[in-house]
Amino acid sequence: MTGFLFELSFLLAAPVWLLMIFAPRWPGTERLAASPLTVAPILAVYLVLALPVLPELWATVSSPDIDTFRDLVALANGAGAIWAHVIAWDLLLGQWMYREGRRRGLSPLVMGPLLVLTILLSPVGLLIFLALRAARKPVPVPA
Repeated sequence: MTGFLFELSFLLAAPVWLLMIFAPRWPGTERLAASPLTVAPILAVYLVLALPVLPELWATVSSPDIDTFRDLVALANGAGAIWAHVIAWDLLLGQWMYREGRRRGLSPLVMGPLLVLTILLSPVGLLIFLALRAARKPVPVPA
């Protein structure tokens, strides 16, 4: 069950990523990317994985150190919960980047690969995006 939930967390995020990358100008993508509720199903998976290891999770977040973190991720549910957490956070980050890229007039040919990079290595994708964002002013919206 834990393995299934681990995989499910990404499968729930994948359609949003695919739309932002391959259908960036479709109005439905705009609406979907504007909603923080896209992560709600992933957060439900997180809760299912996190509740059985709540004492270990609490120990890790309330007094963080490498040993308690290692103990948490050594548990299947602990690793699954951390994965779902990362997937949800990366999706929200990707949605913000998508919307901000559109607002600043960044080409989908630039944003698509950047979003793929963000799926794989979100800190690297974010750093590159922030550099691009700093170089581009928002595109004025016609009144």
